[in-house]
Amino acid sequence: MIHIPMLKAGSVEDFPPVELALDEPNGLLCAGGDLGVERLLRAYSRGIFPWFNPGEPILWWSPDPRCVFDLETLRPSRSLRRFARQCDWTLSADCAFESVITACAEPRTDSEGTWISAQMRAAYLHLHQQGYAHSVEVWENDALIGGVYGIALGRMFFGESMFSRCSNGSKIALFALARQLTDWGFVLIDGQVRNPHLIGLGAIQIPRRDFLRLVDRHCSADAASVGGWSSNWALANAVQIADNPA
Repeated sequence: MIHIPMLKAGSVEDFPPVELALDEPNGLLCAGGDLGVERLLRAYSRGIFPWFNPGEPILWWSPDPRCVFDLETLRPSRSLRRFARQCDWTLSADCAFESVITACAEPRTDSEGTWISAQMRAAYLHLHQQGYAHSVEVWENDALIGGVYGIALGRMFFGESMFSRCSNGSKIALFALARQLTDWGFVLIDGQVRNPHLIGLGAIQIPRRDFLRLVDRHCSADAASVGGWSSNWALANAVQIADNPA
């Protein structure tokens, strides 16, 4: 039986040190608590995130190693750049956050996304309303065909999930996000846990201690992206991804 610390809902108690996270399952730190704005921001600023299935207590994680996208080295593939030059998709940010997170929660053939329960959707919608959670949307005419959402703190973006309704929809969303974040001076997109899809997009793994150093250094930094993104978002269409410097 696994024994981990339990947090109380509504309490101001802090998380245990991440060094106490379990090796198996990798990164499980504690359980319980709540998904309030203060708790979630405290978690992300310490390299911790919630991840649990409906019917389970809230579980908090800080895996080692950490899967991330380094914005200094991340590049779209040649085939994606070629695709972007040929398509007429348009891009936006923070224009359909609720639709993006709902799409990410839809069942998939690989079972990813089903952990985004109504409780999680409500929590991140509240974070969005407070100016911390953001989405990037990909459109074909008036149809939402791809997107990504996550949390921005300082110059770090903590990715939560993405979806595609057309081939390359989520890839275009991710690289649009990467380009805009680079322009804003961000350094990293957190991908949380390694999977083949993220690695195929260019994610790498770094030791947790290195990730936490980056969190300590950059989460408290000023960033031009604080608040809603729609008015500051610069990328209008997928063609701009073709020459993405991110």
